[in-house]
Amino acid sequence: MAINVNNVYQTVLLILNKEQRGYMTPNEFNKTATQVQLDIFEQYFDDLNQQLRVPQVDIDYADRQSSIDEKLATFKGIGSCTYSAGSFSLPTLDDISGLTIIYNDAPASSDQVSFYKLGAVTYEPTNTDPIELQRLQRFDFYNIQKSQLTKSTTSFPTYLYEGGKITVRPTSIQSDIVASFVRKPKDVVWGYTVGSLGQYTYNSTTSTSFELLPSEQVEVILRILQYSGIVIRDPQIVQAAASEIAQNEMNQKS
Repeated sequence: MAINVNNVYQTVLLILNKEQRGYMTPNEFNKTATQVQLDIFEQYFDDLNQQLRVPQVDIDYADRQSSIDEKLATFKGIGSCTYSAGSFSLPTLDDISGLTIIYNDAPASSDQVSFYKLGAVTYEPTNTDPIELQRLQRFDFYNIQKSQLTKSTTSFPTYLYEGGKITVRPTSIQSDIVASFVRKPKDVVWGYTVGSLGQYTYNSTTSTSFELLPSEQVEVILRILQYSGIVIRDPQIVQAAASEIAQNEMNQKS
């Protein structure tokens, strides 16, 4: 379940227009909303890292690690890697939603999204339990192969991830590599048509809603208002939104 883009835009306009402070065009909103969603998305990783270092409450709905992981679940994917010329390419399909993953260029269509982070890499030969590969840096990856005691085996495989490619040892592994990953959110789009009087009318068929959980709607609106204050050059909106965001973050981390 996502956050409806029209509800957010109408709320932002209502707040801005309540005291005749200004107006945010659809194009300004789309760019700002996309940036806000990305800001919140990237913050999840820092928040998760912070929560991993503190004791957690083992109670439903109060476990902060589980809560952040749930927020990230929408963007998690997994797919098979293709072997070619000594290395594996990253998966191109997310088997959860069927989206095409783009690694180097910006998405060109609504069913394409950008790759963000590589997760676990596993070796999954037929009729065998999956084996997770150990990720190594270049120095360790090549040097451990020099000793019979430390070199990689099919029971304890390793990999090097560089330049968007996965190099696996031992070299006898040339198939059955599966990688999990996190993708970036889709760009937010408030789609519209222009009426006879030049008014903007919401068009749901050309719109793309936020992919964040509904629990993030307040944070989304506050952050968009903060950016909108910059767009319309109203420091009071920036200060009010920033203060509310800071208070929310303090409550979440205290």
